[in-house]
Amino acid sequence: MFTREYERIFDGDENWQRMSAPTGPIYEWDPQSTYVREPSFFEGMRPEPTPLTDIDEARALVILGDSITTDHISPAGSIPPDSPAGKYLVAQGVERSEFNSYGARRGNHEVLVRGTFGNIRLRNQLTPREGYWTKHLPDGQEMTIFDASERYRADGVPLLAIAGKEYGSGSSRDWAAKGPLLLGIRAVIAESFERIHRSNLVGMGILPLEFLPGESLRSLGLSGTEAFSIRGLAAGLQPGQRIEVEATAAEGGGAKRFTVVCRLDNQTDVEYLRHGGVLPMVLRQLMA
Repeated sequence: MFTREYERIFDGDENWQRMSAPTGPIYEWDPQSTYVREPSFFEGMRPEPTPLTDIDEARALVILGDSITTDHISPAGSIPPDSPAGKYLVAQGVERSEFNSYGARRGNHEVLVRGTFGNIRLRNQLTPREGYWTKHLPDGQEMTIFDASERYRADGVPLLAIAGKEYGSGSSRDWAAKGPLLLGIRAVIAESFERIHRSNLVGMGILPLEFLPGESLRSLGLSGTEAFSIRGLAAGLQPGQRIEVEATAAEGGGAKRFTVVCRLDNQTDVEYLRHGGVLPMVLRQLMA
């Protein structure tokens, strides 16, 4: 009896069988869906990894304190109507009552990238406002984090996130690494990282860098409004190596240099970063 029933377990009832569905080995993305969209992680991917390049004159998109959790970075709760994600859904014709939550829409990168650093209690030290706000640099114009990232992208400016201790604590949330990548963040400089989140950043091709013990943005006399250059990446990285960062203040304010530790902890991490993350690396292996 059990064998007979389990043979038909995927047939479904008559209502299921009447549903129309595409066939074939390749999934057909629905461009009208607001829940599942084709992600952009593989756009422009080449058969061979693009060589690592130095990070020149990057700007800090966010400057954060201690114990920033993955929910600060990628919230899973309700979507505020006036947030970038809420405005996106409204533009797609979604009623506010149908917004659902960030967690429910994690299959739509357009929603989740707009929700990155979107926790309404986030404190970004670049602005006195709570939530998904920042200041675009060097002009100091206040805008949402997503809008600032788009403006930086249009201008070809690489981005950093700077944080205190225990960055990425809390639950292991994949979008807390995916979202920053889609915002254009190439590296995170923190006083320390939560273990799993550090690994997730590397897995998405984001370089985790750690201040030397006892040092921080403030102890180094930096405001975070400087332009940051991280050189030596193009020459190749080694696990745990020390890297020099140059922070240049605006309007001839001079430059300060400080040292950070590359938190690529083993050779596998180095390979992930060289490929731009674990997803491109695995795809290249499948294509080989």
